[in-house]
Amino acid sequence: MASQLELELGKLKNAIIKISNLAENQVLEAMKALLSEPVAEGKEMKKNENKIDKLDVKIDEICQNVFALQQPVASDLRFIMSAMQISNEVERIGDLALSITKKAKSIKEKHDLITKHNILDITKDVEEIVLKTILSFQNLDQRSIKEVFVLDNNIKQKCNEAIQGIINEMKLNSKTVVSGTHLIMILNHVERIAGHCSNISESVYFVINAKIIKNEKN
Repeated sequence: MASQLELELGKLKNAIIKISNLAENQVLEAMKALLSEPVAEGKEMKKNENKIDKLDVKIDEICQNVFALQQPVASDLRFIMSAMQISNEVERIGDLALSITKKAKSIKEKHDLITKHNILDITKDVEEIVLKTILSFQNLDQRSIKEVFVLDNNIKQKCNEAIQGIINEMKLNSKTVVSGTHLIMILNHVERIAGHCSNISESVYFVINAKIIKNEKN
């Protein structure tokens, strides 16, 4: 029969997976909005964001309960500490995805800008990094962790190249300034999403190896 600690840790893992899946859905909808594809109603995304916020609070409560009432061993402590960090990172991903969706509505001449500056490839990488991040936690998979780090670097490079291209285009064509500015802000959000995914995978690495990888992952 499972101990109370095992039950609480099971609840904690399930809550992390649930909040991660909600954030993944938000990112997918945000990327659709960026590419001018049909997206879920704004109310639905806002509803999911509220669910993410509530789960973030619930995860903190579970962690506090375990600390207060149980006696976790070292490996469980690593998991609990990482779960709190992961939950915060996921909550930020959800916020950024919602912001991208809102900003995407303000971009005119969207198709031309997206086509010229490789935005489609960037959205595919973002969708992949979020999925790999969830898998790295769900399966405690070191291969997925490494793939997340590679994708993070790739996304940063592609976003920086796209931003520079957009800036150059705005210098030549004043009509693109407003739309280009909004797209640059979105690409900055995309970079931050990738960064949060990398942070989550660092936490998963810590759970597995009892070692901080931040200065070694490159």
